Amino acid sequence: MKILIDMNLSPSWRPLLAQYGIPSLHWSEVGNVSAPDRDIMQWASEHGYVVLTNDLDFSALLAFDEATAPSVVQIRAKNLDPVKLQQVVVMALQKYETSLKQGALITIDVRKLRVNILPIRG
Repeated sequence: MKILIDMNLSPSWRPLLAQYGIPSLHWSEVGNVSAPDRDIMQWASEHGYVVLTNDLDFSALLAFDEATAPSVVQIRAKNLDPVKLQQVVVMALQKYETSLKQGALITIDVRKLRVNILPIRG
């Protein structure tokens, strides 16, 4: 499983994920920093990446399109400090790796974790 870190999250996620053997790229390394979310999702899907984001637009796009890829992990927190969040994010990535490989939306909140298998249908 490979992680594509969205622009709204710090590139410092890369070395933290690497400590757990999780390969990752920050969007700024592979795409236009002002690219629309659809472009990021398309790139992630074409290259087999899971998107790590704080942006709710990704889940809306998955639902609107009834997409089966890419998987998205969205962090719902005010404090986005990677050091503070790394344990819960890594735990979710490891615990739900199979779901993420098949297509899932994982929402990480300070109080709970929610997993939706793709496609999301209204």
